[in-house]
Amino acid sequence: MTRTLVFTRERLRAPFTLVLLVGVPVLFVVAAAGSLRDFAQALGGSLAGRAAVGLSAGWAAAFLSGSLGFFQASSSRGADRRLALAGLGSARVAISRIAASIALSTVAAAAAFVALQIRSGVTHPWHAAIAVLGFAWLYLGIGVLVGSVVSDPLQGSLIVVFIFILDVFSGPGMAASAAPWAVSRKAADVLIAAGLGRDSPTADWVGVGLTTAAALGTAFFVFVFSARQRS
Repeated sequence: MTRTLVFTRERLRAPFTLVLLVGVPVLFVVAAAGSLRDFAQALGGSLAGRAAVGLSAGWAAAFLSGSLGFFQASSSRGADRRLALAGLGSARVAISRIAASIALSTVAAAAAFVALQIRSGVTHPWHAAIAVLGFAWLYLGIGVLVGSVVSDPLQGSLIVVFIFILDVFSGPGMAASAAPWAVSRKAADVLIAAGLGRDSPTADWVGVGLTTAAALGTAFFVFVFSARQRS
């Protein structure tokens, strides 16, 4: 059994974890789309209809993945230090931890996408699926990054939530124009376009790939550095 599978099973040892990964995205997509539309109108945005439902799927996957990444990194500090010192090395520990988190966040993204399809459906389902996955992996990187440098559960989780809220209310569809600090704006653009039945330009796809890769790459290097510092 690989280290990634061991870390995944460790996280799933609590049965409630799987319930959260599957149940929360479904409830969020069903219940939050109308609220997102109302907030968008109050902030001067244009989010409505299927675009609101689509964006709710992205945010559900993002929130769960960010929380998962944070607790995966912060709660395993002692174990990871011992594994690194035992000869496994901080880089291999980081790869295994992040790979396990990617697998779990993909489950959350899949649940959000299925809920989206059942709730409203989209004209470009593959576009929507990739965008929801982009949300999940982007926030997974953010969560792991925060968890690698902040050990206090309350402080770290609040930082992740603050980034999430700031991103939600300054991103495409929610504000009159997306703010430069809205880290998920490219994924949101693709998801909104899929909900409205439009194709996305190449620049948006490149943006999704670059921001996701940057988040996961930065999380990996910070995880490795912090593990070495702890050792």
